[in-house]
Amino acid sequence: MYSSISGGITTDPAAMVIPMDDHMVHRGHGVFDTAAIADGYLYELDQHLDRILRSASMAKIALPFGRAAMKAILIQTVSASKCSQGSLRYWLSAGPGDFLLSSSGCPRSAFYAIVIRGQSPSHQEGVRVVTSSVPIKSPQFATMKSVNYLPNVLSKMEAEENGAFAAIWLDDEGYIAEGPNMNVGFVTGQRELVVPKFDKILSGCTAQRILVLAEKLVRSGLLSGIRVRNITVEEGKMAQEMVLIGSGILVKPVLQWDEDVIGDGKEGPVSQALLELILEDMRSGPPEVRTMVPS
Repeated sequence: MYSSISGGITTDPAAMVIPMDDHMVHRGHGVFDTAAIADGYLYELDQHLDRILRSASMAKIALPFGRAAMKAILIQTVSASKCSQGSLRYWLSAGPGDFLLSSSGCPRSAFYAIVIRGQSPSHQEGVRVVTSSVPIKSPQFATMKSVNYLPNVLSKMEAEENGAFAAIWLDDEGYIAEGPNMNVGFVTGQRELVVPKFDKILSGCTAQRILVLAEKLVRSGLLSGIRVRNITVEEGKMAQEMVLIGSGILVKPVLQWDEDVIGDGKEGPVSQALLELILEDMRSGPPEVRTMVPS
């Protein structure tokens, strides 16, 4: 773990702490992001860094130091962990100072990072999802990756209580939005990959990369096209395939939504092809998506 409060990296779990008066802890004034670690490389680190900086600006959190220093610290933290497979999660906080509402009493913002070991899935079994009854965040907060995840937590818990993997949010117009910590995608009857517009939801780095990689499936004929647009619930449930997309799950097929079976109720060829594309990209993609971690 790295902490700008302690000013260094520690491998001792007992030292991996955050001050209680940090406004991220008691006021939720913080933003975060995550990058996967695959075969000793950080995947899409620059893309995730760009997003946390946008989130920090929206949350009115000043940076404790520049982007280049942040990137160097993250790479050094992964290097110190000796972890070659897993994920790197990092936070920008308003910082410690007091227990008041405003962060004006916080002398300096804080930066934290932690390495989590784990393996990326090579195959995904299909899951069931339900429609969330928990109100979706407003676009101002949904498009910002902040630590205010109580709606996301309650949505995920609602799904688990109903024997499902995740709950799907609808936006204020009734269109399909996103899951609690993942984007969604559909393969229509015309074999078109469709993803909801990102104007009211979080612009997922993995989803954005999938849209680029899926062009290979268009060229091979598995897909007829790719579109980002509004999707109705009726259209989503009538799709040939439905997938959940995120850095933690990569590409996970959905076999049932509420009581409606998606497609033929089996994992489809596009979902597996998309998973293979993202795994290949993590292993041998171009330099703009893979950052080497010194051993």
